[in-house]
Amino acid sequence: MSRRDQQLDGLLRQLGAAYYQTLHGDAAASDVAHAVASVEAVETTLPAGESPVPARRERRTGRWQVKDVMRSEAVTVGERATATQIAELMSDHRLSSLPVVDGQGRVIGVVSEEDLLRSRESRRPAPWWLPGRSRKYDGQTAAELMTSPAATISPDAPLAAAARRMTQHHIRLLPVVTPEGDLMGVVSRRNLLSIFLRTDDDIAEEVRTVLSDLLLIDKAAVTVSARDGMVTLAGLVADDDSRRAAIRVAGEIDGVAQVTSELTVQTSAGQPSTQA
Repeated sequence: MSRRDQQLDGLLRQLGAAYYQTLHGDAAASDVAHAVASVEAVETTLPAGESPVPARRERRTGRWQVKDVMRSEAVTVGERATATQIAELMSDHRLSSLPVVDGQGRVIGVVSEEDLLRSRESRRPAPWWLPGRSRKYDGQTAAELMTSPAATISPDAPLAAAARRMTQHHIRLLPVVTPEGDLMGVVSRRNLLSIFLRTDDDIAEEVRTVLSDLLLIDKAAVTVSARDGMVTLAGLVADDDSRRAAIRVAGEIDGVAQVTSELTVQTSAGQPSTQA
């Protein structure tokens, strides 16, 4: 694992932990803000094509899923690709692993830099007097080198599930597959960092949309502002249940570190009443 990969791996763990803790009251929003600042510092040093932020997509709402951040243009190899061909693809596209697919496009394994290096180490040139001394490293194929079955993920899985699977299997990339095993794309650790690099405008707009579409709260009645992932809700809602639901739903949106309520509840006498 390169030094940059180690940095990104550590940052992913740090961001995930900080974000989870804020949702459970064990950390402050400043912890996430500090972690995001660290990610942005590393992002500026990434080679071309290695940004953790995916291309801007159509606005979406709710919990982010793997399909929201995955790369659909996946670089793959077939079963008969040689070690040299695999290494050249990895170098050309600056990738550390590649899905191996069969003739129908189904994922049958993953070949990584580690697989290539382990294979090379195990195939040092034999003494000239031993049988098989002419067998070359380039003669190995993806089918022989790959790890199989591959650890994969569904496009509808939450990002937390993808992060857990990467950690459990000590891998940097997950093929995204249909229930039939067909490859849809890939998701990397850098893709997972994207939820922590959302702009405040994106977060605030998603909160407004969710409050309107899910809770039927009039956008004109409640104002939403966001700064460094900290969301403030202000305005008038019909009852205390709506107030509590608005706070809860806003806090469940990816990228939101903390929710401050300045909401007031319409009382039976028709006067607004501020609730804590």
